[in-house]
Amino acid sequence: MTPLFQRSTVSALALTALLAVAAPAGAETFRWATTSDPNTMDPHAASSAPVLGFLNNVYEGLVRRDRTMAIEPALAVRWEALGDEGWRFHLREGVTFHNGAAFTADDVLFSYERAAGETSDVRSWFAPVTEVRVVDDFTIDFLTSAPNPIFPDSIANFMIMDRDWSEANGAATPATDEERYTTLNANGTGAFQLIDRSPAVRTVLQPFEDWWGEATHGITEAVYTPIQSDATMLAALIAGDVDLINPVPIQNVARLQEQDGIEVIVGEEARVMMLGFKHDADTLVFDGSANPFQDARVRRAVYHAINVDAINTTIMRGAVEPVAQLVTPDMRGFSAGLESRLDYNPDGARALLAEAGYGDGFTFSLVCPNDRYINDAAVCQAVVGMLAQVGITADLTTMPVANYWPELRADSFDMYLLGWSPGTFDHEHPIRFLVTTPNEERRVGSWNFGAFSNARVDELLPAVQSEVDEGTRQALLDEITSIYQDEVAYVPMYSQPILWGVRDGVTVSPRSDNFFILRWVTMN
Repeated sequence: MTPLFQRSTVSALALTALLAVAAPAGAETFRWATTSDPNTMDPHAASSAPVLGFLNNVYEGLVRRDRTMAIEPALAVRWEALGDEGWRFHLREGVTFHNGAAFTADDVLFSYERAAGETSDVRSWFAPVTEVRVVDDFTIDFLTSAPNPIFPDSIANFMIMDRDWSEANGAATPATDEERYTTLNANGTGAFQLIDRSPAVRTVLQPFEDWWGEATHGITEAVYTPIQSDATMLAALIAGDVDLINPVPIQNVARLQEQDGIEVIVGEEARVMMLGFKHDADTLVFDGSANPFQDARVRRAVYHAINVDAINTTIMRGAVEPVAQLVTPDMRGFSAGLESRLDYNPDGARALLAEAGYGDGFTFSLVCPNDRYINDAAVCQAVVGMLAQVGITADLTTMPVANYWPELRADSFDMYLLGWSPGTFDHEHPIRFLVTTPNEERRVGSWNFGAFSNARVDELLPAVQSEVDEGTRQALLDEITSIYQDEVAYVPMYSQPILWGVRDGVTVSPRSDNFFILRWVTMN
């Protein structure tokens, strides 16, 4: 099979060598479009890439990731381990929020309390934290229940908010299911500040003149527009109405590569696309009958029925890489030796279904987004056809992502589509969020919608989080990987591609988390 475009343009962790950085020729308005509008401007209300990626331009954390995904200083200038007890962060002095308020350690404490609270969607990040202590205005300690060597990496997307501003506007806590002042407004310390927010229409940012960093972009205004129609987004780029689109409709990559004045950036994202099951329910949402997905043989049959190579060829145009784990090989903790997927084997799938007592098949509810991932609805349609070949009938419902997450959290599914990019670039991340038994007190399993549960995984996770010896830690991760593969907790399919279209004269720096960092844009 010959792909319609070449994948060698960019590697997963070296996406930034694509275009030479050039000094801006003058001040400019930059316009960009994506398919997924962030559903909130609150950095603690949604642990999703559209929100966190967008808000990385407005808010900042103690640390941040550079162009190669390495951790570097942000609002903390340095940090050190407090033996086995936690971490001390030394904060940057002279920083102000967009409203002019001074940044201090008290804002970090407030942001921790807010982000770790019951109504936060990012509280799992702080499960190991037992206490946060302000040492002085520019020093703060995060104490952990055990040694935690990856803690600085784990909070790269933890964004700091102004205590006084948040409390004055009735937003001392985040809200995932209702509107707050912070749903439409923001006050960060980042390189850009929010000027206007019209959900699903447009969002306007301007450079923050008092930003502590060095501004080299030359942009006077940045205008973001969500465009759900592939044809409309493509036309906007070709006409010059926008300077960047993400993603390029995969079926139009080859055409766009031949278009004068436009560059197509192709790379591999860290995001793994997978199918999830309802593990804990005794009955199906579809018709109330007994839930077949509680049987590992049925889940394995689904795995054998999915032809990822066919999805790659017919829908993804050769742009994806099949995967067998919840992380890609570039991630820390990837389990070498466990990289092979179960084979595509319809006959084996039928045999497993018959063995489990479902030789005559069954019907169930499959839900998928239609505007969140590349060709998500088309992939789910293909899955429906593949499952039908082994006697399983999927009743498919697709919907915008704004409706999709509430449906999953309301357990309105029997099987679903999910993409996961590990915020820490470590295998521990999806294990903590997706494979560990949901537990609000321990703040784990918050995206484990199907409630997969294995006591051994729950036992091993704290050991993974605290182990400082790399060999020992990897052995623990290998055991967990074997468990979730053997039990078919999910059906991992492929890693999603990065497909950005940019106009000539625009320089961008994609990262393998597919976050768009506006301060790295130059126009000439």
